[in-house]
Amino acid sequence: MPLRRRTFLLGGLAGAGAGLIAFSSASSAATYPFALGVASGEPAADGFVIWTRLAPNPLNLDGFGGMPDQPVTVEWQVANDEYFRDVVASGSTTAVRASAHSVHVEVTGLPAGRVYWYRFRANNHISQVGRTRTAPAVGTSPALTMLFASCAHYASGYYTAYRRMAEENPDLILHLGDYIYESGASGVRAHLPTREITSLADYRVRHAQYRGDVDLQAAHHVAPWVVVWDDHEVENNYADLVRGDGSPTGDFRARREAAYKAYYEHMPLRSAQLPSAENLQLYRRLRWGSLATLHMLDTRQYRMDQACGDGSQVCPEADDPARTITGTTQESWLLNGLGQRLATWDLIGQQVFFAQRLNSDAGARSMDAWDGYTANRKRIQDGWQARGNTSTVVLTGDVHRHWAANIMNNYTTQDKVIGTELVTTSITSGGDGNATDDGTSSRNPHVKFNKNQRGYVRTRTTPTQMNVDFRVLDKVTVRDYPIKTAKSYVVQAGNPGLQNP
Repeated sequence: MPLRRRTFLLGGLAGAGAGLIAFSSASSAATYPFALGVASGEPAADGFVIWTRLAPNPLNLDGFGGMPDQPVTVEWQVANDEYFRDVVASGSTTAVRASAHSVHVEVTGLPAGRVYWYRFRANNHISQVGRTRTAPAVGTSPALTMLFASCAHYASGYYTAYRRMAEENPDLILHLGDYIYESGASGVRAHLPTREITSLADYRVRHAQYRGDVDLQAAHHVAPWVVVWDDHEVENNYADLVRGDGSPTGDFRARREAAYKAYYEHMPLRSAQLPSAENLQLYRRLRWGSLATLHMLDTRQYRMDQACGDGSQVCPEADDPARTITGTTQESWLLNGLGQRLATWDLIGQQVFFAQRLNSDAGARSMDAWDGYTANRKRIQDGWQARGNTSTVVLTGDVHRHWAANIMNNYTTQDKVIGTELVTTSITSGGDGNATDDGTSSRNPHVKFNKNQRGYVRTRTTPTQMNVDFRVLDKVTVRDYPIKTAKSYVVQAGNPGLQNP
């Protein structure tokens, strides 16, 4: 779908197809409230969430985006066509300052497995047009083209990967964490504010800066997103209410509350994910017909502090049976969902490296990943085997490189492949990278692929197999590089593990 220029409306919303004109003056642009674009997410068989935030001056440091302290009526439409000749759902909602004038509309009552277009109107301006879809009906299993990504450090490069994702025209996009970064870093571009963020206003401005990027907006405009966070949406390597470091000082509970609130305000999430003080239940399950169940995890909010001071360590404490990265409630929820066997594929969307990955001959492992919580991992792996799950794929972000691994029943003996892990590289974090790097090692024979370049992962899933393409860019410090496939694999339903196509 071609991307629309910013426009405003003369006359009624229903007749907008004939009444749109492009901005022709700076004064019009200065009052345009949809500078952060539109988005959709959380697709279900009968609907989805559509999102926008009114912010004519999104980088105002007070975090209110240039909006006055008054409610604004926001009208919305969903149509069968991009010109809105066949509107199938419409309504209005109220955007208020307490939520940074963000809008989350949960659209229901639509037929399953269909593509739709949506838009908003407020203060006589009309938004960009977004494309979205409902999930297939239970009992059907049409092929799913899905992209997943993570780690988009604004200062480290340009968002060309997001633009290339938009051009792929996928059915669904997953974002697996580090949508924003909290640091005050500058590089290819500069963060706003120019220091590490801690307050609600800070987090709102940082989200707005990222959301203002036209390449990121393009990716949001073409498909529904399903999102989870990692650490940088709050602070690097935090664990529950334990800080990753002591600087800047302050009340971390209040900081997490501010960060979670701003995250919700800027993501196409349902009201079920509304934060309550410093808590927000982000783990949830989505169904894609009878083809796939998405189990989206939160490995930050409920985890114990990293063992042995964090980092890469030889650390017997990491194997303590009491240690948890998910918390007991989320672990039970995941195992219960896996036991329901709702679809051919069980896809676990989560943040940090799941399979064992030894970093030295002495056995050093990352204490921030599942290697720092090995008993929790074993319970989950044993659980899906006991429940008969043979088409489990773990989808991972965080580590700024592409990886592909077989998940083993026993990593020491390498006895049996029980699942597959696909790790996406970053959108920009780490800069351009080095295509000649190879992090695979005989220490980790189940880890089959590594590539230190930026990009995303593309999967096409059918009832019989998943085709996997690791997509890369040669540079992100220069705009507009082409995308290419560095490596491809096939995962067969019922036969876990990576196979060459």
